[in-house]
Amino acid sequence: MKACVFHGVRDVRLEQVQEPQIGPGDLLVQVGAAGLCHSDIRVYLGEKKAKLGVIPGHETAGTVVVVGSDVNDFQVGDKAVICPILACGRCYFCRRGLRNRCPERTTLGYEENGGLAQYMLVPAQLLELGHVFKASVEMPMELASLTEPSACVLNSLETCEMEAGSSLAVIGAGPMGLLHIMLARSIGVARIIAVEPMEERRAFAKRFGATSVLDPQGDSLEETVMDVTNGLGADAVVVSTGRTEAADLAFGLVRKQGFVNLFGGFPPNTHMDFDPNIVHYNEIRLTGTQNATPEQYRRALNLLSVNPQMTKINTHRFSIDDSPSAYTVRLGAEGLKSVVLFPDAA
Repeated sequence: MKACVFHGVRDVRLEQVQEPQIGPGDLLVQVGAAGLCHSDIRVYLGEKKAKLGVIPGHETAGTVVVVGSDVNDFQVGDKAVICPILACGRCYFCRRGLRNRCPERTTLGYEENGGLAQYMLVPAQLLELGHVFKASVEMPMELASLTEPSACVLNSLETCEMEAGSSLAVIGAGPMGLLHIMLARSIGVARIIAVEPMEERRAFAKRFGATSVLDPQGDSLEETVMDVTNGLGADAVVVSTGRTEAADLAFGLVRKQGFVNLFGGFPPNTHMDFDPNIVHYNEIRLTGTQNATPEQYRRALNLLSVNPQMTKINTHRFSIDDSPSAYTVRLGAEGLKSVVLFPDAA
């Protein structure tokens, strides 16, 4: 079968590899769509680690084509969406449903083969954990493949206690920042302020539901945010880019007792200075979120089913034959998110 294989920094190749052989507790999925996120690009650039020789792809949806003899919950033809976390299932975090925090976790697409291939092995461990979800037959593969990033955004919004009528500032209107805007709008967040230096992405932010769009290089951020939040500041500020200067901005935009969430991953050994008295006296809740719980995956899939417009986040679509280009196109600032589509999937 054809697969995209990671061989090192700036080295991903299309190759012919052996089709996975499944065991009695496994599934074989014919991949329908596999998205790339900024974490994949960070691996490509050497800012994040993955196993050499691994097949990337952790944002995956496909069709079950072979069912192991011990599997009872799936059958051939089911549309499957993958939560790619392989967790121990026994530790303090796993017992509380927080498998994204399992200290022994590994992830498909990083340590184990993922979905940038014609076929993908879904191991028994993933099924036993309940990390494979059925999508409706009607849901397009491309939409279903957005479950993983949408679950990550849902985790961010829920950690920040976003609710109907609340206010949110998003610093960085890249693909994940824009997904924050779209999901926040869908759950009833009333004021959504996007802070983004690139004109094209500011336009996307406005199109996708931001109520205010600001340029950090020219606009008065704090004055505008205070104006649209009745002098309070935003209930939460999500930093959706791994830049310390973006994180610095957040403390001037959040209300007292509000949340600052460092959502975007930062380069290794990044350090930043800030006045701890800002956090102390304003009782700011500084946090971070990474990935999501299985329950958030389930609800993200449900949210996608009534928000088909979210595929607009994918501005670059590729075949498996051109899958290395899904990486290189993301190195520039053009467009938003890349997805690899498999039109022959069942």
